[in-house]
Amino acid sequence: MIRVDSISKTFKLYRSPADRLKEIVTRNKYHTDFQALHDVSFAVAEGETLGIVGQNGAGKSTLLKILTGILLPESGTISVDGKITGLLELGTGFNAEMTGIENIYMNGTLLGMSREEIDRKKDTIVDFTELGDFIFEQLKTYSSGMVMRLAFSIAIHADPRCFVVDEALSVGDAHFQQKCMNRIKEFRKDGGSIIFVSHDLNAIKMLCDKAILLDHGTVVIKGDPEAVVNSYNFLISKLNDIDDRIALLDHRDLSYGTLEGRIRGVSVIGERSGSNILNSGENATIAVDIESYEDIDNITVGILIRDKYGQDIFGTNTFHYDMNINLRKNKFYRCLYKINMDIGAGKYTLSSAIVQGDTHLDHCLHWQDKSAEFEIAGHLGKFSIGLTKLYPIISMQEV
Repeated sequence: MIRVDSISKTFKLYRSPADRLKEIVTRNKYHTDFQALHDVSFAVAEGETLGIVGQNGAGKSTLLKILTGILLPESGTISVDGKITGLLELGTGFNAEMTGIENIYMNGTLLGMSREEIDRKKDTIVDFTELGDFIFEQLKTYSSGMVMRLAFSIAIHADPRCFVVDEALSVGDAHFQQKCMNRIKEFRKDGGSIIFVSHDLNAIKMLCDKAILLDHGTVVIKGDPEAVVNSYNFLISKLNDIDDRIALLDHRDLSYGTLEGRIRGVSVIGERSGSNILNSGENATIAVDIESYEDIDNITVGILIRDKYGQDIFGTNTFHYDMNINLRKNKFYRCLYKINMDIGAGKYTLSSAIVQGDTHLDHCLHWQDKSAEFEIAGHLGKFSIGLTKLYPIISMQEV
């Protein structure tokens, strides 16, 4: 288990190296203070995964460096039952002039492994990397993906109780990424704690038990990953709102926008069932009702279907269908999507938006999360399992 209580970190920023020297000599202040983290607290239990999201500069990297001992906090405490290792910026703790084998010993020592432990695990570490004879070459000859293979293998074999993963994992090839994810799942199953930082919001929702949103070094919200991701999307919309017109209507089921127009209702009705309980493969009509308070041109109406885990299943909007939509003041409109629901059995939510442009991150008139719910309870046609229905043409030949 790892517990973080009220940690803060401030950096001194100088305009030039000369200012640093002048401050030492004259004892006058030549720097500005930048608070990277302020009063950050959270806990991760055994076998639990915590996701961390936030825009660039929010403090995520600083937090991870403090957790892994690269930086020290100015205040606050960190309690860990065991060792923390992680995969941060590629190259951290490595020497480019040394070979892969030599870096295993150096980096392993930095992670708290003894010489005897490294001797015992060296072959296992090398085998996991799949680097072959490259393990005897200097690190400066490695690609970024090869460095990631070596860094991950050393870190995961250092027997940590908490493993920290950031975007460095994304530089690897698909095969090794899957191998790493399988190893991380085993680590979690054995009771290890994981802190996962990613801009892949679906991955945060699928892999994490809970999440936190960092903004300017402060925890804005923590809890359910889907709620945290939705709050992150709202935050990004606010950053693009130059005129500061976006208002938050509903914090629980996220609803926000500049509100020149509003979504007044959304429904999902099956053609055969006549209700929001449908069969897989059934045609359905999604209706988005809109009220306009101003004359607004070039409007986009979008929908997004998510499964019970919050994973995005399907989304599209009128922009991508080259539809020119203009709204007039004090008028009501209905946008209809007719869709064959070839998706698997289960419960789903539907979010909707009216925007200008191709996404709700530009000019968002109204985004409404969980505008409607529906369920796929049966199936039409051939039986299948999974999230989507495909239509294979099957043949058999004697060869």
